[in-house]
Amino acid sequence: MPDYGHPLEFGVFLPPAAAEFGEALQLAQSADVLGLDLVSVQDHPYQAAFLDTWTSLSVIAAATQNVRVFPNVANLPLRPPAVLARAAASLDIITGGRVELGLGAGAFWDGIAAMDGPRRTPGESIEALSEAIDVIRALWTPGRGIRLPGRHYSLDGAHPGPFPAHPVGIWLGAYKRRMLRLTGAKADGWLPSSPYAPPEQLAGMNEVIDEAAQEAGRSPSAVRRLYNISGSFSGNGFLRGPAKAWVEQLAELALADGISGFVLMVEAGGDDDVRRFAEEVAPGVRELVDQERNMLAREEDAPVLVAATAPVPEHLGITPTPDDGTRLSTERLWDESVRPTGPAPEADAVYTAEGRVGGQQLIAIHDHLRAELARIRSLIRQVADGATDVAAARSEINTMTMRQNNWTMGAYCESYCRLVTMHHTLEDRTLYPQLRRADGRLTPVLARLTEEHHVIHDVLERVDAALVATVADPARITELSAVVDLLTDTLLSHLSYEERELIEPMARIPIRH
Repeated sequence: MPDYGHPLEFGVFLPPAAAEFGEALQLAQSADVLGLDLVSVQDHPYQAAFLDTWTSLSVIAAATQNVRVFPNVANLPLRPPAVLARAAASLDIITGGRVELGLGAGAFWDGIAAMDGPRRTPGESIEALSEAIDVIRALWTPGRGIRLPGRHYSLDGAHPGPFPAHPVGIWLGAYKRRMLRLTGAKADGWLPSSPYAPPEQLAGMNEVIDEAAQEAGRSPSAVRRLYNISGSFSGNGFLRGPAKAWVEQLAELALADGISGFVLMVEAGGDDDVRRFAEEVAPGVRELVDQERNMLAREEDAPVLVAATAPVPEHLGITPTPDDGTRLSTERLWDESVRPTGPAPEADAVYTAEGRVGGQQLIAIHDHLRAELARIRSLIRQVADGATDVAAARSEINTMTMRQNNWTMGAYCESYCRLVTMHHTLEDRTLYPQLRRADGRLTPVLARLTEEHHVIHDVLERVDAALVATVADPARITELSAVVDLLTDTLLSHLSYEERELIEPMARIPIRH
């Protein structure tokens, strides 16, 4: 799925228990001071142990200065939309535009019915939510008395107002197809939770939202994608482990699945988790995503190289970068002679201008990786030869496109490794599946390319290990140079192979970015 280009935001999902509100308020204030963007509270009015959500949000908003607050998500069956519209607008005015509105169709119907709320079927709950969105938006729009007939919610001459201080977003907690379609057709944002919508399901759910948005005459990018997440800074797996692992995983979700908001579910006493999320994870994700976005924007119009390669027709006007056969390391990690090749170009194949641009962009991205690899090699050589000092190294790195706040050689190389891995992950999850579905003859090539991605990932891990060893013992710079030689051999060979095999099919197969 595409990166929709939205600015990234980070927030917290607080515990709602009445007995823990003091701690929840402290977490909200920490989030505010630490520079997070969002603070949310779940809404289960039938839970006797929970505080009322709007009362809690009002106190939180009064005790903070910058964060935006929202229900995550409001229980519509127990909150009439006309009253909810006025409540949200009122708090937005009082806070100077710091309110958003998360909405849910309803669940736990026994609890809702116990409080004299309606007991709706799934179809009725979605229909009611759709009507509620219309009611809320109508009351936020200046005009005369509103008449809006509906099966579940109606307005019969109600006067709009008060009007929010800023355009309040309506974000839907949606999982199943009909709710996802409603999200695409009417909502400003999608707000699923990772326990119910794990990362591997996001792509398919996004497709439903995008299709519905387009059918409604909207751009898919009109719908922001936010994600409630849970995790731990220990262990292994999705959002289990050090902050660095969180950064890479969340950046991948931003670039591959269009997620632009990450809301961390925290428990009472989770001050350290909030701090690490704000100080280590959020800036790291922003930095990594910015690097990828900037690289794509910068290289989009890069000139095409000029040497011909057989599998790409000359009239296509795109020339892959040839592999000149140079190898720097004596170590071989794969047998290039058994690499599969794709189908020969067909005489009547139709190539589109958009497809040609896709091939040019692939080469441009690869050229950027090649150029930065050359810079890394040069820097390591200079340090090994004693030809540069700390000040000169810092000056050089600050001119590089992937410069880091930490200017050391190790930090720069580590950033490069992450960027290569991110590029390969995006290909594995977005480009390759589309090519495979459109032309099954490409399957062996795509499988081999994916295998090579894993090999290169292992080499990058070896680079990381060599960097650590060199920091501890500068004499081990020779070992670092050797593994960077191996990275050069494998990466350059792989990039040329990929261009040779994929530029032609990319030009004839529509690729959804």
